[in-house]
Amino acid sequence: MQIVRDWNAKCNEDKIGYVTKFKIRKDFLDKYEVRIVGGKNHEEYWIPAEDLEEFNKNLIGKIEMIAEFRG
Repeated sequence: MQIVRDWNAKCNEDKIGYVTKFKIRKDFLDKYEVRIVGGKNHEEYWIPAEDLEEFNKNLIGKIEMIAEFRG
């Protein structure tokens, strides 16, 4: 949440950032590299935009918004 609060919500045009929660199939994620971003406590999967359709097919259930931050 720190990246969304301290960076996304302050640096994008709309000054809004959202934190979402969802489940996705592990075998899909296993194909992608986890990278450290913004500090050692922040890890994220780097999934290319061209893989979005496959990403969506591997979601399990609904995407839930768990926080909203406004800059």
